[in-house]
Amino acid sequence: MKNFEQEDFSRFGKSFQERLVKTLFYDRTFHDQMSDVFDQYFLEKRYLRIFIEKLSEYREEYKSHPSIETMATILKTRLDEETEVIQKQVKDFFVRVATNDEIEDIDYIKTTALDFCKKQKLKEAIMKSASLLKSSSFDEIKDVIDGALKLGLDNDHGYDYLLDFERRFELKERNPQSTGWKIIDDISKGGLGRGELGVVIAPTGAGKSMALVHLGAQAVKAGKSVVHYTLELLDTSVASRYDSCITGVGLKNLFSFKEMIYEQVKDIEGKLIVKEYPTKSASVETLRKHLEKLKITDFKPDMIIVDYADLLSPKRTYKEKRTELETIYEDLRGLAQELECPVWTASQTNRSGLNAEVVTMEAISEAFNKCFVADFIFTLSRTINDKTTNSGRIFVAKNRNGPDGLVYPIFMDTSNIKIEILPATNETVDEINEKAAKRQQETLREKYKKFKDGAKNGS
Repeated sequence: MKNFEQEDFSRFGKSFQERLVKTLFYDRTFHDQMSDVFDQYFLEKRYLRIFIEKLSEYREEYKSHPSIETMATILKTRLDEETEVIQKQVKDFFVRVATNDEIEDIDYIKTTALDFCKKQKLKEAIMKSASLLKSSSFDEIKDVIDGALKLGLDNDHGYDYLLDFERRFELKERNPQSTGWKIIDDISKGGLGRGELGVVIAPTGAGKSMALVHLGAQAVKAGKSVVHYTLELLDTSVASRYDSCITGVGLKNLFSFKEMIYEQVKDIEGKLIVKEYPTKSASVETLRKHLEKLKITDFKPDMIIVDYADLLSPKRTYKEKRTELETIYEDLRGLAQELECPVWTASQTNRSGLNAEVVTMEAISEAFNKCFVADFIFTLSRTINDKTTNSGRIFVAKNRNGPDGLVYPIFMDTSNIKIEILPATNETVDEINEKAAKRQQETLREKYKKFKDGAKNGS
């Protein structure tokens, strides 16, 4: 039987050890937690021990975690005492680390490594206690065991101003997903980024569900994995809308072009899961559990669509509906951050938005505060006349990554889910609404004049 001093990570394999070291480099808080119990000699390969040694030396000297650029400089200038073979192995490993690809099974790596290291420290404490037992030093034995049990506890107290200094100067990767509308991508720095919440606001029948399908279809065509939750329509109906949006075949002609549609969609690299829940039967926690099940099948979403958030059930019942809605949107934003992917949803306007030329934030139904947590909001307005001419307007109401308050005319053909955003006009929302009010007044005057003339002729 091996002594605890001789145990290392060899039984977990080389890949495990490399992923562990990469995690220690990128995750400062995990490194802090492991520093109490980790010993570089737990690593089987010398090039990994050298890498950790240089990382630890920098942290000790500068009281901060190094950036990729700093680590590259360290490995170029501080390996002279090593053989050429070891130098090459360390540098080759750093090249693999610097790609910053997602670390597979990172939770397993962290849990397993921490558990292993804590057990080694506990074994060491037990052996030390055995010698103390001979002198009946019971209080000291208790201190030794208690001290070992406290090692490796989660010590993430938040962003450390000094230790995390380098992180402030790293480029933040939003990894935005395109909306499929160049105009919107341009003003939102590429679309909706990971961990961000986007909201489409529109009155009933204006096409908010169609807009969500458009956004999902663009991601699928770009090779992304999309989960589309529907709380109003059948899953097959939503999938049919994707068929129409992706292929251009009209909704009423889908059955006639079944084979052609399949030929077009079968080679798309992206993946789409449509999950249907009855209205108000699912909460954000329900969605989270479903996503955990998908994770078991190696399906990781690049985008989540919820049609629509107002139809989700709150995690608890509140006296006022607006409070329930606010918590739902907050939970959705939290889900986006947790899964590091964009989440798109929709919200319905109140009656004032039904025939508005431009829907503004004031027309949002029930809870204005629910949009405080959103990163990007655009409204969709289509009057009765707009629907007959396949036209309408969107209003960029909120944009954390660029300008807002912009109005764009749109072409929208709901027969095949085709939505195009046209160049903006120079008109403001007030100017557009003022013109609409004048047209409405003129229409009413004409109707009144006709009525008055008819009454005279009748008399």
